[in-house]
Parts: sequence; structure tokens; C-alpha cells
Amino acid sequence: MQTTPSTRVAVIGSGSWATALVKLFCNHVHRVHWFVRRADDASYIQQNWHNPKYLSSVQFEKNKLHLFSNLQECVERSDYIILAVPSAFCHDTLKELPQQALQNKMVFSAIKGIIPQYNLIVGEYLNTVFRVPLPQIGVIAGPCHAEEVALEKLSYLTLACTNTTQAEHVASLLRCRYMKAASSDDIYGTEYAAVLKNVVAIAGGICHGLGYGDNFLSVLVSNAIQEIERFVKAVHPIDRDIKSSVYLGDLLVTAYSQFSRNRMFGAMLGKGYSVQMAQLEMNMIAEGYFAVKCVHEINKKYGVDMPITQAVYHICYEKIAPAIEMRLLSDKLS
Repeated sequence: MQTTPSTRVAVIGSGSWATALVKLFCNHVHRVHWFVRRADDASYIQQNWHNPKYLSSVQFEKNKLHLFSNLQECVERSDYIILAVPSAFCHDTLKELPQQALQNKMVFSAIKGIIPQYNLIVGEYLNTVFRVPLPQIGVIAGPCHAEEVALEKLSYLTLACTNTTQAEHVASLLRCRYMKAASSDDIYGTEYAAVLKNVVAIAGGICHGLGYGDNFLSVLVSNAIQEIERFVKAVHPIDRDIKSSVYLGDLLVTAYSQFSRNRMFGAMLGKGYSVQMAQLEMNMIAEGYFAVKCVHEINKKYGVDMPITQAVYHICYEKIAPAIEMRLLSDKLS
């Protein structure tokens, strides 16, 4: 497969989605820079050519990777920075960088969450804290589960950036036999939709844990896409087709899939787990848990009708019993 030696890409993060993105970039980029915080993990991957903790079946081609445990060095030696760490840890990961470190880079966020310390989506955070110009900020959005990328099942991504030439360039680096990638200029809509679908997936999981069936879940999801449309229209009112795969498709796969960690988290809550016990049991980050609090705060400015988001917020942060909250929600859906 043709490679692109001149493109210097760095993937920041070592979880499932980061590992899947590294796999994809390796198809076209001569050598992928990969920041793995723990030096012993980076050393293991460099010696054994697979990530022992996430998607361990993915075997990387020898000499395709350059592992870094020093973030500043990794960023300095790259032109395209792909952020793939959980949103809750993004600020702590990046704060060791000098403020100007990202200003001359193209930075694409593959994070489907909100930076909790700032109540900002990743693009706004990069622009506000690191002064990255908006045309140098992009979003990598689904629908796409890392596990299916590892299995090389046909998948679709959308690359969003106000600089559509850059969106298309990064899309071209991700396309392969099992990955199709499109470009878009809707950075706000794609990012907020990616955040909100995780909140909806928690709601779907809660319903599953409580014993609700597919009939109710279909109503929940159909109401959810309307809720997402209302919110993104209020935040960034441009023409967009909410039925596109980057919006509706991403919602569907996250709400229904066995691979959805947010749905799994919600199912545990529905079965009676506390938030803390569910987090410990999963040993993975459910982005929707952090996102729902941030969206709740952001929506105080916009006042959008968001009954599903409010229900998840009440369960996660106000400790309302899931059975009571979902019964109240069911009366608001149609």
C-alpha cells in the first residue's frame, strides 16, 4: 500500500481508539509517531509490536512506529497531532506543553467528550488555551468502534475542519480497504453530536438494565436525534443534515452496540450499581458521564429542551433512582 513519507503524524494516547487510529495511519504514513505516557508500555510496544492492554490482536508492522514517552518531543517532531486520550485526562496530558507548542500544527481531536476543567469541547479548548487557530483544528468523528477497526470490518469516518483541504488530506491518510472517510466543515456540530450520543448511550444502557425492551429504545433514540439537532442548532446554527452518518449513524452505533462502553456503563446503573462501582467494574472511561454534567452547565446559556440529557444528569449527579427517572422520562417521549 502506498505510503506518505513526508506527512509526520503523531497519535497522542494509548487506549483502544488511539491504537485503532495508529493501525489506520500505518497504512499510508511511512512512520507514525505514537505518544504513550508510561515508558515501560512504550518500550513493550516497540519491542513486541502490539499494545498489550488494548486491541492486543493488532500487530503493527516492524519499523512503522516511533514510540515516545516525552510529549513535547513527540509534538515537536510532528506536523499533524491526533488527540485520542479521554476528555477527562486531556488537559492534564497537554498542560505540560508550552502554550505555543501546538500553534503551528494541525490538531485533530478524536476525543468524543468535553474538557471538564473548562466546559469546552476540544476544539474550543485548543483555540482558547493553546491559541490554535480554528482552521488548524479538526475533528475525527464516527460512527466507528475501535474493536471493529481491529477486526478490519467495513467502517466510516468523517473528518471535519473549516479548512476542508486539510480535512480531506487527513481523510486520505485513513482510507483503506475497510475504512471509508469523508470530509466536512462542521467542526462544532460533529463534535457536539459525538459528545451527546454518549449521553444517549448511557440512557439506553440504563433502560436495558431496568428491563426495557427494543420498542422503548427505538423511541428513546428517535427522540434523542431530535434533541441533538435542537442543541447543535442552538450552539452553531448552520445548514446540516442531522440524518448523515456522522450524526445519526454515530448515535445509532453507540446506543445499540455491544462495544459501547457508555451503554455498558448505563446498563450497570440500571441494574443498581453506583456510579463509582460501575466505573471500577469497567476499568474504562465512559465519556458520557463527564459530558452530561458539562452539557447541563452549557445548556443553562441556551435553554434547549433536553429531557434525555436531564434524565441522565439526574441519575448520575443527583442520585435519582434510575427506575423513577426513566419512568418520568417515558412520559415526555413520543
